[in-house]
Amino acid sequence: MKRRNFIRNSSQAGLALSILGLASCKETKKEEKMINASAETEEAIAEPFFKLSLAQWSIHRMIREDGVDPYSFAEKAKNWGFTGLEYVSQLYNPELADADYSEEAMAAFVEKSNAEAKKHGMENVLIMIDGQGNLAVNDEKERDETVEKHKKWVDAAAAMGCHAIRVNLSGSNDPQEWIKNSIDGLTKLGTYAKTKNINVLVENHGGLSSNGALHAEVMKAVTLDNCGTLPDFGNFCITRKKDSRDCEVMYDKYKGVKELMPYAKAVSAKTHDFDAEGNETEIDYVKMLQMVKDNGYTGFVGVEYEGNVLSEEAGIIATKELLLKASKEIS
Repeated sequence: MKRRNFIRNSSQAGLALSILGLASCKETKKEEKMINASAETEEAIAEPFFKLSLAQWSIHRMIREDGVDPYSFAEKAKNWGFTGLEYVSQLYNPELADADYSEEAMAAFVEKSNAEAKKHGMENVLIMIDGQGNLAVNDEKERDETVEKHKKWVDAAAAMGCHAIRVNLSGSNDPQEWIKNSIDGLTKLGTYAKTKNINVLVENHGGLSSNGALHAEVMKAVTLDNCGTLPDFGNFCITRKKDSRDCEVMYDKYKGVKELMPYAKAVSAKTHDFDAEGNETEIDYVKMLQMVKDNGYTGFVGVEYEGNVLSEEAGIIATKELLLKASKEIS
């Protein structure tokens, strides 16, 4: 072969190999992109449409019976895989009650809670208020006193960076009186809370507040945009049998959640017991979460385990796993 032809053929072969190599490289990169995109898609699908918070009531036995420090809440929630904290006011008694919820006592509660949340990289979501009076009572003076007591908690929530406080609409058992009183109490408290950029949320928590239709009627009448609901999947017992925790009048839980979700600014995932597959024995979590998603809710869903079969820690983890499993089964 002549030298000129050899060089030409060699150049052509080299060019062909280069082209093949480039094509192969492009195909490899294309495959890598497809794999990465698939992984990202799978990861996106795996992520739930909501964020996970822990309701402190889930560890009330640890605090009240085992002497666990309520200020260890942030550390425990972090270790169990949560990012948000839902405080319960009564779990800081007798510390706060003995001080009559003084300015100094409340400031200390805020300071210690904030320090722990910051230390563990947690977000303060809301405070559930109990034992501070009846917002739907017939006596207007008592109702106003209840509003005043709640204002300290509005201030605390604002200082902690929470978005809301949860209140109870307890008081009258007459539906029409309860609606009128509830509108008045909520409007007065909500008007103050609005100046602090805090939402006032009502949970279905027994009595007429667990009647979804009446509860929604109150929400429709209160025209403040910082007043809303905190639907709890399991709190739909309106009245209990005398001297018993057994329910006498139960509202349909699915109907109730459907009625309350249009006004929801928080959601509570209640559990009591689980079957062998990890499902709640009395609540269809897929059905509940579908309603939550259908209403465009993407905020925190708070785990609230209240069972007696599992330990509080095991029940909390089981509830969290159920939420994550159920979130993959909805459309």
